[in-house]
Amino acid sequence: MAVPLLHGYVDWSCPNCPAGIRTALPAQTPLHRCPGLHDLIAPLIPAGMKAAVVAEERQDYLDGDTQATGNDGKAYMAVRTIREDGDDLIVHAGLAHAELRT
Repeated sequence: MAVPLLHGYVDWSCPNCPAGIRTALPAQTPLHRCPGLHDLIAPLIPAGMKAAVVAEERQDYLDGDTQATGNDGKAYMAVRTIREDGDDLIVHAGLAHAELRT
């Protein structure tokens, strides 16, 4: 008896740009640098899923902190994926830096 081998895959797309990819199962959520979200790293969503991916500006004063910025120069604290059954966040934490003094 022959047993068919099933090749499962997931098609991913971005609601803010034309990016898309196909991955084999099991799949982790792929990320991409999205030109529709100021070149921030954003997740792709399964093709056909109703969801929005939005960039959230940092709400507080930077006061000299180093923060990831978009191509528009604004500081963004997170990228939020909004679905019917909940939200997910990719948080852009403040960056540490050091100086070497001689």
